[in-house]
Amino acid sequence: MRHRFLALMCALTLLVAAVPTAAALEGEALRAADALATLGLVDGTGDGYALDAPATRGQAAVLLVRLAGAQEAATADSWFAGFRDVPAWAQEAVDYAVHQGWMTGVTALDFQPDAPITADAWCAALLRMLGYAEGYGPIAEDGAATFAQHIGLVSRSWSGTLCRGDLFQIMLEAATFPYQDGDGTPIRRLVEAGRCSRAAANALGLMTDELSARQVAERCMAAVFQLDGYKRPVEIDAQLPSTGASGFFISADGLAVTNYHSIQDLIHATVTLSTGETYPVESVVWYDTEMDLAVLRISRTAVDHRTTPAFAYLELAGSEDLHLGEQVYALGSPLSEGLAVSQGVVSAIGRVVERYSIPCVMNTADISQGSSGGALLNVYGQVVGVTAGAYTYGNGMYLAVPVDPLFSLDLSAQGQTLREVRDAEERAS
Repeated sequence: MRHRFLALMCALTLLVAAVPTAAALEGEALRAADALATLGLVDGTGDGYALDAPATRGQAAVLLVRLAGAQEAATADSWFAGFRDVPAWAQEAVDYAVHQGWMTGVTALDFQPDAPITADAWCAALLRMLGYAEGYGPIAEDGAATFAQHIGLVSRSWSGTLCRGDLFQIMLEAATFPYQDGDGTPIRRLVEAGRCSRAAANALGLMTDELSARQVAERCMAAVFQLDGYKRPVEIDAQLPSTGASGFFISADGLAVTNYHSIQDLIHATVTLSTGETYPVESVVWYDTEMDLAVLRISRTAVDHRTTPAFAYLELAGSEDLHLGEQVYALGSPLSEGLAVSQGVVSAIGRVVERYSIPCVMNTADISQGSSGGALLNVYGQVVGVTAGAYTYGNGMYLAVPVDPLFSLDLSAQGQTLREVRDAEERAS
């Protein structure tokens, strides 16, 4: 007897994003400070970490050089920035950070080491240290915190001046963020250079390739989006989408994946990121109605006319390495109420379903209507499937279309507009 199949899901997601309480944020700051102290990157004050004290530009320079593992290089560098207001304890770090182009003075003669540092300035310094000034255009301080969240360097929104606890939280996230050239992360380089204990880094979970649900949410959510679709011009004029779905980026320049049924019959669509930024769908590069897959190109100019140099994106992995019982995570926008994460296990591989022309991955990671087109990730944060549907009368029987067909595609084509795809499919039917 055939199972009846429901394309749009009905189960609520297991884990949803929530606004952290003040106590939780204080706990996060202490956790970050303890972790960095264990690694030898942060010194206490003799009476704790003074987490609520204002973070200064001088302190940030010292921490930046430590995170880069460049203390010895800073000592050996005889270059002098020319600032007249830098104390001895920060002199080497400030001169080196400025010489490397990671930080700048407030004026030609003043660094203002005792001035509070802003989220934008700290994120800009970290991005430059990680090499993101190359290939992405110069990293300006204005908007750097938003860009850092945009590409997944930080997992929440930061603004204004920072306290020391804030500085430590952002620094700890940066410790496990990849350099722009792809050559490892700061913590891996520190461990390999013998500047941090491998045992300590392992104990803190900073070296493992396997991710927890929290780590998946923090590191991967920036690459996932809510997709709002419009079928009629009047809906566009009223800004009232007729459909809601999900999707995720697979390249920094805006290539993204979703289900075909998520864009079916649309004439316009926008995607909203975890930062709240909204970008229009520029074109459909490739699609297959029977596989229920589509590759989109997302404009790098947002609806508010701001342009981003890059998007966070996810790595694809073949489904042939999946095993029954393996942990998986689903990221998407269930019920179009915002991005969320759920977890489950692989319950079947190669499940033949009448609707799809390729076998699906069945799993127990909860999804709902609106999750269509989201990412099903393995424990390494790689996409193994596109969340697509569920059995009507099944419990925890959720289906994802494998991403394997995408490996053989030439995605350099300009593609078609959503309206052109709709008209072509109407003619074909």
